[in-house]
Amino acid sequence: MSFIMKIHKIKGYIQVIYLVEYDHGLLLLDGCSRPDADVINTYITHTLERPLTDLKLVMVSHMHPDHAGAAHLLRKQTGCSIGSANVHHSWYGGFQGWLMFVTDILLTKWVAGKKGSPSKNIWYAPTLRPDYKLNEGDLLPGFADWRVIETPGHTDRDISLLHEPSHKIYVADLIVKVRGKFVPPFPIFHPNKYKNSIDHLINLEPDSLLLAHGGEQKLTVEELQFLRENAPQMPKTHWRAAKYHFWLMLQRS
Repeated sequence: MSFIMKIHKIKGYIQVIYLVEYDHGLLLLDGCSRPDADVINTYITHTLERPLTDLKLVMVSHMHPDHAGAAHLLRKQTGCSIGSANVHHSWYGGFQGWLMFVTDILLTKWVAGKKGSPSKNIWYAPTLRPDYKLNEGDLLPGFADWRVIETPGHTDRDISLLHEPSHKIYVADLIVKVRGKFVPPFPIFHPNKYKNSIDHLINLEPDSLLLAHGGEQKLTVEELQFLRENAPQMPKTHWRAAKYHFWLMLQRS
């Protein structure tokens, strides 16, 4: 009798970790934060009582610290492969990219502090070196019941992962739950692409959504449409936020 797929939900540094278990291996639905590597390794060896080499594939939905931070470290520790969107340029490329990378590190530390998590080293390589670059509709290597869904908007390379038999979708940061409400993430670099991604999600009619920040949820079509209609019309980014706060300071001076 074959092993039935099981999704383990684990408390991560600032996000929910989704570790998918099969008899032939383990699939991690996102690259997590750097401190989560120890959490994942302990869960595999102690809770699941399996060798670390059973972790076969780590997907990276996008390059933010809580989604890519542990990927390279886990590959070094377990020998797993890394999969990501098929985008050729680095998200954090160039001087402005480096500034954005440092800002995202600081924002992650701030969120961790707000959540009561202890301060930890969350530094990681700002450029990903994936083993697999995947496109819309591609099946995950070694896990052919999961399919890539391109859902950009938050950044230019966000992907979601559809488990076709159960019709559950891991949406990473496409939707976040804050104070009991479903809202768009911050930042949103591409508002039109974000709205298209919500439309894509609606058309897929998922049974449930696996949120990195909010856990497993069932959203109605009406809730998704409301989210789309209330998404920002203009990019909502670090730089625009900084400029706005600087303008407010000037107005008050």
